[in-house]
Amino acid sequence: MQKTIKSPVRFEGVGLHSGKPATLVVRPASAYHGIWFKRTDIKLGDAKIPARWDAVDRSPLCTRIENAAGATVSTIEHLMAALAGCGIHNVLIEIDGPEVPILDGSSAPFVRSFLTCGLQVQAAPIRAIEILKPVEVSNGDAVARIEPNRVMEIAFQIDFADAAIGQQAKHLTMENGTFVRELCDCRTFCRQADVDAMQANGLALGGVAGENAVVFDGDDVVSPGGLRRGDEPVRHKMLDALGDLTLAGGPILGLYTGTRAGHSLTNTLLRKVFSDPANYRVVDCTDAQAARLPGAGAHLAEMPAVA
Repeated sequence: MQKTIKSPVRFEGVGLHSGKPATLVVRPASAYHGIWFKRTDIKLGDAKIPARWDAVDRSPLCTRIENAAGATVSTIEHLMAALAGCGIHNVLIEIDGPEVPILDGSSAPFVRSFLTCGLQVQAAPIRAIEILKPVEVSNGDAVARIEPNRVMEIAFQIDFADAAIGQQAKHLTMENGTFVRELCDCRTFCRQADVDAMQANGLALGGVAGENAVVFDGDDVVSPGGLRRGDEPVRHKMLDALGDLTLAGGPILGLYTGTRAGHSLTNTLLRKVFSDPANYRVVDCTDAQAARLPGAGAHLAEMPAVA
């Protein structure tokens, strides 16, 4: 059955790229509502934006959605991953600025708050997107692929010149609370040279090292405290992928494989999937299918202690 949260949950912080403070309130919503954002600081025109693949304004740095009136919200991927990883299908997200607060750079603060609040089961079946045919997109040496699978799985590979990152690969089946246990605490990461370049161009103004991102510089982890996990970067890429795939409009039954893929390429993949009805079908999940979706079996007690 579909789920929402039992009561509103509030977050405050600054956006990683804009540096602008924002208050975000996630509110319960009725069955079949889906996930929508509402810009409460916009008083004229349409301020509601669907969290959906066809509302994405593709960017390499983050996931940004925009409606026809020009209202936008950016850096939604960590929040979207948390909603999927907790099995939440229907909410209205009110925000008084253009960017979701980065918090600690992971999904953990969102997950902890949602699971502490508790979830409300709704009298409506979960609608999932079943992948029927392999679909693949690429951009240079970056590849994103989705193929039929009875549950959602994510496989990811990264390859960075920085020795502290290097080559990493991981493959997880996203069931039985896997996201909460294995991915939710993994923070966004970047190289010191990229931070310097972004800040010189008016980006990454919300602070980086230590508070809300892992920063690498060659052989070194610059951020105080080091890594939460030895392969935290590839795990964060998987977290991002789950958040971006949630913009399909429901959980996906399929195997996603990303090789050096990012936000824009994953959205390109979704656009290609939905461009041909032969690639997918929407199904009402059976109880057995629902029990194996991301979020099923998620428990607060299984959150990593470091997050």
